[in-house]
Order: sequence, then C-alpha cells, then structure tokens
Amino acid sequence: MYLNEILAAQKHDEARGITSVCSAHPYVLKETLKVSKTFRVFPLVEATCNQVNQFGGYTGMTPKDFVAYVRSISDEVNFPFADILLGGDHLGPNVWQNEPAESAMQKSEELIRDYVQAGFTKIHLDCSMRLADDPQGVLDVQLTAKRTARLAAIAEQFDNQNLRYIIGTEVPVPGGAVGHEEGVSVTKIEDVQQTIEVTREAFLRAGLTGAWTRVVGVVVQPGVEFGDDFVIPYQPEAARELSRFIESHSLVYEAHSTDYQTRTALKNLVRDHFAILKVGPALTFAFRDAIFALAMIESELVTKAESSHIVQVLEDVMTKYPQHWLKYYYGTEEQLAFKRKFSLSDRMRYYWVRPEVQAALKKLFENLAKNTIPLALMRLYAPLERRGLTEKDAPFTSEGIISERISTTLMDYFSACSDLIQK
Repeated sequence: MYLNEILAAQKHDEARGITSVCSAHPYVLKETLKVSKTFRVFPLVEATCNQVNQFGGYTGMTPKDFVAYVRSISDEVNFPFADILLGGDHLGPNVWQNEPAESAMQKSEELIRDYVQAGFTKIHLDCSMRLADDPQGVLDVQLTAKRTARLAAIAEQFDNQNLRYIIGTEVPVPGGAVGHEEGVSVTKIEDVQQTIEVTREAFLRAGLTGAWTRVVGVVVQPGVEFGDDFVIPYQPEAARELSRFIESHSLVYEAHSTDYQTRTALKNLVRDHFAILKVGPALTFAFRDAIFALAMIESELVTKAESSHIVQVLEDVMTKYPQHWLKYYYGTEEQLAFKRKFSLSDRMRYYWVRPEVQAALKKLFENLAKNTIPLALMRLYAPLERRGLTEKDAPFTSEGIISERISTTLMDYFSACSDLIQK
C-alpha cells in the first residue's frame, strides 16, 4: 500500500509525502494524472462528504458514480486506473448536522458503506460536529471517538486490508477562512495526544484492533490558512514541537487547506511530517485564471456579437444562484462582485457545471480554435516565463494554456512530496 511507503519513509527521516487532490473538476483531474505520470507516483484523488454521498452531494455523484467518473478520465489520458488512490474526506455526519444523532449516524454508516464498496481505500473518519440533540458546546472527545469507531466498524465489515484510516478533526474552515486572519493556532501537543489515545481506546473497545493498525494519519492544524485575499504561510518554528511529537508515533500528519503555500513552505511541511498535503481551491482557481486569460485573448480576436461572454455568464449565474457563496463572502456590492471573480476561496468552482457556463465555455473554445493565438497576446495574457518556457514551447491553444496554469500549481505540490519517489 502506497501510504505505507510514505509512512515508512517518514519514520526513516525521509521527507516524502503525497499530494491529496480534493477536486472533481475534469481539467484538474486530467492534469493530476499527467503530472503523476511525470513524477512516476501514485496519485491521490479525494472526494468530500458534501461533494459526493449516497444522495448525490453537490456534484450529483454517488461514490460509485465518482469512481466511474475518475476511471473515465484515467482512460482519456491513458493513466492506469489501478494506480489511483481514492480517498473519502470528512466522512461522517457533517452533511446531517441538523438531524438527531441516531438519524445522522445511520446516514453516516450508509455513507461509509457506499464509499468502501465503491473502491475508496483512504478513509478520513470525521465525527467532530455537534448533532441536533447533542448538548450545547464543543462535542465531548469521548463521544467523537465512539462515533468514529462506530463508522470504522462499518468499513471493517468488508474485510479490505487495503483500507487506511485518517483520524482527527482540527482543520481550517473548508474552502478557506471567511474573515481576514492575522494568524491561526497550531494544534497543541496535548490535544493531538488526546485525540490519538482516546480514539485508539475506542477502537480497541469496539474490537477493532486490526483497524487501528491501519490508521496512518491524524489531521492537525500546522498553522496554515487562506481566505479571500490572504494566505497565512507555514512557519516551521511555530510547529516545531508538534512536528517532534509525531516522531514517536507510527503516524504522520494530514494538513488541510495548504492551498497557495509556496513550494518552499510545502517542502518544509513534508519535512516536518505533514506528509499528506490537501489542495483543492488553488487548482480550480488556476483553471479560472486560465479561462479569464482566454477570455481576454478572445476579446481581441472576435467581435462582441461573436464572443462567448464567459466572464459575464459566470457573474450572471453566480448572482442568480448565490447559495454556494452567499454565506462565505461579505462586503459591499462592489466588493462582493470582486470576490465572486477573484476570491482565493474560489466559490466559482461550484458553477462550472452549470449548463449556461458549459455553453459559454464551448463557445469560447470554438472561437479560439478558429484563430491562431498571436504571440503578442500569449506574452500579455499567458506569460511564457511562468515555467521557464521559450517561444517554441508556447502552448498556443486553449487546452495548452489551461494545462500550463493547473500543472504549474500541481508541480509545487508534487515537487515537495515526490522528488525521490518512484514506482
């Protein structure tokens, strides 16, 4: 199991890790598989409980559907599907927090069952959230552990020795912070120690000794975060004690919301045993970056009547269907309009599947396919020096520009994790 290799390398003081790509975007997944092939590593693709569940999630896909979807993309880019690791993130009652505990946990059991049956092997068990009839305040850690073990027991019914578990719940806000933060608190040693010990005890009480041996990671807060217009970089000195603590355990750390960290910061995270680096919005933001660049190029090559108007279509759709950003963006109307387009949290990622947007994208690509993109426009809107390209290497196609933008971001993560890893 590839995650075991990462774990073993970390315990031998080798700075190796794995990039966890949390996205269902087709261009992101295509580039993930291409870059994985370049580095000769096994890619890790993850789906979250909100994104994919037995009721379809916001993607409209069940776990089985998502696996088939990833398989179709692997076939398209000629990547061996068997080499892809599939992970389920925040699997637990998060989607059903407003329901009574027993109802929410029964749905969570079905969620776990469907994920494991579909072929997911990396399972993040997350029961940290308070449910409708739980006492007010922070959920008791013992209850969290008991519920976690309950879900692990469901997964263990399938007797799949390839299953690997992630525990722990101290994570940044999914998708980025709402406010502007000056800093975030690194997980305290006593808190992660309690999480490990209490969860282990719950597993053993539930007769899950074998399952506990396949717990490979714990989620903690290394002190990284991002929001609409800021990124809090990793500070190794702030996480030094946390880093040293895990060296005496047969686990590594999983770091969420590492989006927009520099390559150096990512390398330092992996060196400090944050071996699983999760990234999502930064990759769809790179896609947005490419589409906006293509829209600027299109505006120079075709008339307004012929244009796709992709940027305006996105704005119209986001304002008509605000449920994916309304609770996350704050400010004046002008500030909201700016955030809808340019926020690093990238709530725009939920709208690419809309039929209106798909039609505009199709028109954009058709318009650009009819015209050779002049070098002058490439220099202005898709700078070649982003990856040391020369003019003869320039991707003078829409696909090439999109590929370059996404892969540039991915390369930072794969370089931090995979410099020495080969199949």
